[in-house]
Amino acid sequence: MKRQPRSNPRSHKKLRTVSIIGTGSYVPEKVLTNEDLSRMVDTSDEWITTRTGIKERRVAAKDEYTSDMAVKAALNAIEQAKISPKEIDLILLATATPDMLFPATACFVQKKIGATNAACLDISAACAGFIFGLEIAQQFITSHTYDTVLVIGADKLTSITNWTDRNTCVLFGDGAGAAILRHRGSPHGIITTHIGSDGQYTNILFMPGGGSRCPITRENADMNLTTIHMTGKEVYKQAVIAMLNAAKKALEQAGLSVEDIACVIPHQANLRIMEAIADRLGISRDKMFVNLDRYGNTSAAAVAIALDEANRSGRIKPGDYILMVVFGGGLTWASTVIEW
Repeated sequence: MKRQPRSNPRSHKKLRTVSIIGTGSYVPEKVLTNEDLSRMVDTSDEWITTRTGIKERRVAAKDEYTSDMAVKAALNAIEQAKISPKEIDLILLATATPDMLFPATACFVQKKIGATNAACLDISAACAGFIFGLEIAQQFITSHTYDTVLVIGADKLTSITNWTDRNTCVLFGDGAGAAILRHRGSPHGIITTHIGSDGQYTNILFMPGGGSRCPITRENADMNLTTIHMTGKEVYKQAVIAMLNAAKKALEQAGLSVEDIACVIPHQANLRIMEAIADRLGISRDKMFVNLDRYGNTSAAAVAIALDEANRSGRIKPGDYILMVVFGGGLTWASTVIEW
């Protein structure tokens, strides 16, 4: 007689809504201004501001690692959520600059915050990683696999910046942002998330060295292979296309229009990109949350830091619809609509 598979108790449970119950962020103390950069490379405050919208960025100390920044953001989120680290079931850390290739930087965070009951993994989706993390967390919580998930975006981009390349060194900074996700028994929370990738464009924003394809050797150690390489014009073009389409997709899936959105939090990469998205979506500039001028592009951390600042400043309020949209190397892109 053929044996029937055992039933999965989770399969009989009603799917749960998922909310962000706490946010946190951290940026290093050291400020690097445009004037500072003008003394390092052939550039100026006017040149940087006009082309990017960035006025300054934060730089982590030499002995301050991605996990250190992630921990500080995580602890801020945990405090706001009023939970214990031991309640966390899963830690997802989005980063392009892990402490080391393995183990996962999320494991270092687990150890430092005492989240002894959590599974841990890193997400590699460049600047889009934090929203990728929100979607992964949502799936685990919705299905009753886990109850409480910590999602972090953290990057020390200054550790992989070529400080002699004025086209890229002016763009990047360091920081971390975090969110605690949980079902809280209400219809509020993440309404929809859209994530996507296009590997045809792996060659326009990348770091060529350090992996199995191009290990660092004595012969290539001075070739800047472990720094960010970017084709600026193509990145700009693809970023606008990808973010615009992702934003429209999320709004369509949520059954909302741009008029319903109280706050748009885009990836903080370049003010021109953000303005192009706003214009093409028909969103007024006052709905856009921007902190790019103070931090530059912090990759996976950027939208997470902005979310925390919008939350703590009162820029977003309960019942508000929020649109977050991001773009990163890969290509990767993601968008989400949240009812706060």
